[in-house]
Amino acid sequence: QVQLVESGGGFVQAGGSLRLSCVTSGIIFSTKAMGWYRQAPGRQRELVAAITSGGSTDYADSVKGRFTISRDNAKNTMYLQMNSLKHENTDDYYCNTRCGKQSWGQGTQVTVSS
Repeated sequence: QVQLVESGGGFVQAGGSLRLSCVTSGIIFSTKAMGWYRQAPGRQRELVAAITSGGSTDYADSVKGRFTISRDNAKNTMYLQMNSLKHENTDDYYCNTRCGKQSWGQGTQVTVSS
């Protein structure tokens, strides 16, 4: 059974930082391209950052230069370092494979004060 467990969200002032973690089980993590997604209430989930099995990364334009996605295959864990946070980054954040086909976890809430 696939499990994706996100953590690390919280409340932070604009300009602050957070580091999200995604612990996975039930998948061969090292072979999977993975992604971080965001979702606001009533809106579609959208991709924020992605990382291939080989470590190549890609970002939404809105977070380039501020967010960094990384992975630790030995720990079956993916991270999202979020720096220079803005109010508009406030959302629930989820991890999944790059194609988003696995069952979604609970997500972690990020709130950035303006």
